[in-house]
Amino acid sequence: MRALLQRVLEAKVVVDGETAGEIGHGVLVFLGLGKQDTLEKGQKLIDKILKYRFFDDEQGKMGWNLAQANGGLLLVSQFTLMAQTRKGLRPDFGPAMPPAEAQALYLQLADYAKSQFPNVQTGIFAADMKVHLVNDGPVTFNLEVE
Repeated sequence: MRALLQRVLEAKVVVDGETAGEIGHGVLVFLGLGKQDTLEKGQKLIDKILKYRFFDDEQGKMGWNLAQANGGLLLVSQFTLMAQTRKGLRPDFGPAMPPAEAQALYLQLADYAKSQFPNVQTGIFAADMKVHLVNDGPVTFNLEVE
């Protein structure tokens, strides 16, 4: 399981011309699910994202987490994060979780995130999403759980 976190001033996901999810200041999370991933791993990752300190505090240091920064979380499924890219010139998506399983787990993780934090928005699984964002910094982190 991999999560690419981007601190944003604003972000939204548009599907077929309609906004599916939108936040102001906060974090955009692209989430990749692998074949061996579980709900327990995902909950651990969501907890880490919510506690991760990458917002500026009063001293201008990365000391605040998402709640302390009063931000929003936009969770977007992104199977391409699981691609093997070490060999060749074409990504190998073999490590990615099959779509039906991934959708079920993604929805469970979105529900879990919403139960843990009040301002969570999502994209639409497997949709052709247009993601609009204004990076803040830019500040980007790649988190993984085993």
